[in-house]
Amino acid sequence: MRKNYFGLVKSAALICGLAYSSFSTAQINLPNLPANMGDVHGNFQATAQYYIPDSTIGAPNVPEKMLMNGFANIIYTKGKFTAGIRYESYLGVLQGFDPRYQGNGIPYRFASYKADALEVTVGNFYQQFGNGLILRTYEERGLGFDNALDGVRLKYEIVNGLHLTGLVGKQRSFMTQGPGIVRGFDGELEINEVFKKLADKKLRFTLGGSFVSRYQKDEDPALILPENVGSSAGRFELNYEDFRLSGEYAYKINDPNSANLVGKIYKPGDAQIIMASYAKKGIAISASASRADNMNFRSDREATVNNLLLNYTPALNKNHTYNMLTFYPYASQPNGEFQYSGEVSAKLLKKPKWKMDVLINYSGSNDLDTTLINPSTDSTLQGYTVNSFGPGKQVYFRDFYVELNQKIGKKIKTSLIYSHQIYNKSVIQKAGFPTIHSDIVVADISYRLKKEGTIRLEAQVLSTNDDHQDWGMLLLEYTINSHWFVAVLDQYNFGNEHVDERYHYPSATAGYNKNSNRITLSYGKQRAGIFCVGGICRLVPASNGVTLTVTSSF
Repeated sequence: MRKNYFGLVKSAALICGLAYSSFSTAQINLPNLPANMGDVHGNFQATAQYYIPDSTIGAPNVPEKMLMNGFANIIYTKGKFTAGIRYESYLGVLQGFDPRYQGNGIPYRFASYKADALEVTVGNFYQQFGNGLILRTYEERGLGFDNALDGVRLKYEIVNGLHLTGLVGKQRSFMTQGPGIVRGFDGELEINEVFKKLADKKLRFTLGGSFVSRYQKDEDPALILPENVGSSAGRFELNYEDFRLSGEYAYKINDPNSANLVGKIYKPGDAQIIMASYAKKGIAISASASRADNMNFRSDREATVNNLLLNYTPALNKNHTYNMLTFYPYASQPNGEFQYSGEVSAKLLKKPKWKMDVLINYSGSNDLDTTLINPSTDSTLQGYTVNSFGPGKQVYFRDFYVELNQKIGKKIKTSLIYSHQIYNKSVIQKAGFPTIHSDIVVADISYRLKKEGTIRLEAQVLSTNDDHQDWGMLLLEYTINSHWFVAVLDQYNFGNEHVDERYHYPSATAGYNKNSNRITLSYGKQRAGIFCVGGICRLVPASNGVTLTVTSSF
C-alpha cells in the first residue's frame, strides 16, 4: 500500500510539473508576421497518463509507468496558398490505442494552392465522396483513427455549380503507409446553380457520382486476386422548403480480402442509404435507413480492424454522450447489416420562465437474410447468397430513447432520459457473449449560482440481467467561474451477481481555462469497455492512475 501511495505522489508531482511547463509554453504569443508574409496558426494537444496497477479491476502493470500521446498542427497561409505540418509524438502510446503508433514524426504535411477555379493539393489530405460509402478519409483522434491519403488532389469548378475532384495517393497506416494505390474521381452537379432559370425555385436538386479504385499487387500463392478493385456510387439530394430527401447507392466489384465474412470470397458488394427530414418551427422529424453487403473496402486486402479503411458505412443509431448510454455502443457491420432510425423532437412549452422540449428516437440494426454456400460446391467462391433485400431475423442492436429537457427560470436546467437497448455483444465485440437487454435512466440537473458559477448533478442507472448486471453512477460538477471547474464521480457495479466483483470506479477532475488554453488533471479508475464514434470503435482497457491533458491554439 505504501508503495502505491508513494508512486501516486511521485506521479502527481511529475505530471503537475509537466502541466506547468506545457501550459507556460502554450501561453507564449507568437509574433505577428508582416502583412505581406502571411499568417501562421495552429493547435497543440498532449495527454499523459501515469498508470497504477490494479488487479481487482484488471488494470495491467505498465512497464513505462507514464505514457503520452501528443500532436501539434502548424499551418501557414498567404493569399491562395496554404501549407502545414502535424508533428505527432507517442512515447509510448496510451493504453487502448494501437501499439503501432510509436515514436515521433511528421506523418501529415501538405501544400495547396488555388488559382481561379482550380485547387491543387500535394501531400496529405482528407476527402469524402458523398456519404462515404466508397471513400471517406478522416481523423478521429479519440479513436486513434487516421486514414489520410498522401498524394495529389485536384479540384475544379467548371461552371458555377459543377464541381469535379480527382485524386491519387496512398493511405496512412499508423506511422507508415499502406501498400495499395488509391485513385478516385467525383463529380457533383447543383442543378439550380447551373441552370439560371431554376436559380430562384424553391425546389433544389443536386446529383453526384463517384468512382474509386485500389491497386495492389497479387502475391497470394493460392488464389488469383484482382489487382485493380473498382467501386462506384451515385447520389442525389432534394430540398423543398422545410423538407429534405437524399440517397446514395454504391457498388464494389469482387474484392477477396482478410476482412470478408467467410474467408476470402469473390462476391461483389453493395450499399444503400436514404435519409429524409422535415423541420418547422417547434418540430423536427427525420428518418433514415441503410443496407450494406460485403462492403469492407480497404487499400490493403490483408488489413483488419480499423487499419486502412477506404470507405465508411455510417451507424444510424443516436450518438450518446452520457456515460451509461455508451456502455454498449453500436459498431457498423459493413459485411452485412440493415439499419434504420427515426426521430421526432418538439417544443412542448415555450414561456419566458418555463421551457420544455422532448425528443424521441428509435433506431436498430439487423443482419441480412443470407444462406451460406457449402464450400465443396462453391466453385466461384461466392461464400453466401442474399435471399431478400430487407433485414434478416438476427438483431444486432436496438435503442428506444426518450429525452425531456426543461428550463425553469434563468437558473435551473434539467434533463431526464430513458433508453431501452438491445446489444448483440457476440456480433459487435466478440463471439461467446450473451445478447444484452438494458434499461438506462439519466437525470441531469444544473443550477446557476448568483455569480458566474454553476453546480451540476448527474445520476445514472443501468439495469440488466445480462453481462455484469446493474450499474449506477453519480457525478457532481462545480464550475467556479469561466476559468476553473472541478468534478467528482463514481461508477458502481452494485448489481453484479458476484458480490466480490461489485467494484467502484471513482475519479476526480480539475480543469483550468484561459483564452484558447485548457488544462485538466484527473485521478481515478476506468472500467474496461468499448468506445465508439460514428460506428468506428476501439477497445478501452481498465486503468487506474493520473491523467493530464493540455490543449492550446494560436
